Amino acid sequence: MIKLVMCISRRKDMTREEFQEHWLNHHGPHFMEVAKSYRVKKYVQSHTLDTQLNALVRDIRGMTREYDGIAEIWWESEEDYLAGLGSSQMRERGAEFLAAEADFVDPDNSTAFFSVEHGLI
Repeated sequence: MIKLVMCISRRKDMTREEFQEHWLNHHGPHFMEVAKSYRVKKYVQSHTLDTQLNALVRDIRGMTREYDGIAEIWWESEEDYLAGLGSSQMRERGAEFLAAEADFVDPDNSTAFFSVEHGLI
């Protein structure tokens, strides 16, 4: 399995609460409409907690960047991802989903990458 990891920062004009509400209750269900034709096996949203522990762990490690959440999307393989991307539904609606991210995501302060999990515990 491969996984797309997206470390997401919210638009500067949104509170974290507004961002998380929109992502979970609007974008998430919208994405689920095409997940099957996109060949997605699993989709998880991890929303950053508002806690002082975040600053503590960043300070201990000398890190400065804070994200508002992480999206994880799994496919069976790179080939399966590409086949899903080329599906008729994604060809018709793919641009719509990218445009919808502009409703809540700050692309200049977000990132995305593919990965493979190695479970250690």
